[in-house]
Amino acid sequence: VHFGGQDIRSIPFGQLMGEISYVAQDNFLFDKSIRENIRMGNPDASDEEVEAAAKAANCHDFIMQLEQGYDTMAGDAGADTLSGGERQRITIARAMLKQASVIILDEATAYADPENEALIQQAISKLVVGKSLIVVAHRLNTIRNADQILVVANGEIVGRGIQEELLQSCPLYRKMWQDYTGSTEGGAEDV
Repeated sequence: VHFGGQDIRSIPFGQLMGEISYVAQDNFLFDKSIRENIRMGNPDASDEEVEAAAKAANCHDFIMQLEQGYDTMAGDAGADTLSGGERQRITIARAMLKQASVIILDEATAYADPENEALIQQAISKLVVGKSLIVVAHRLNTIRNADQILVVANGEIVGRGIQEELLQSCPLYRKMWQDYTGSTEGGAEDV
């Protein structure tokens, strides 16, 4: 794997991690205030920058409805008050604040209900502007418009291209799409 034309093994770990924001399937909020959970993306961020990231991630409104707003302890709110989709949007705000050049989304909408999934998708759209995006997804609708899709089976890349190409050239992707959509045709016309 290369980053900026350089083998990533030759880049100091701290420097490499400074360029990557990671949003996991299983989001984690630390036992700190919601403000401090978001600020972890950039410890030097002002309160205004934290709130701007929260607004961009579609979580400002629900945070303001919490009894202590941004000062609510996430440990309590995360476990008792916030849905999985709301916690996910807080982790997206954290990633936005980091302003990394590479964003890795690992099944970022896996546990979201349809309403939260739409809000998460909107937040992700803002997060990735002008950045390189790597998406790990089983919900194929999440990646259908990607510039390039890599199909991996048993640790090997077995298909590469855009959706329409893969529906024609990659039997595994075609089967996965058919299974996902409930389709029997599998051609690009079914997209």
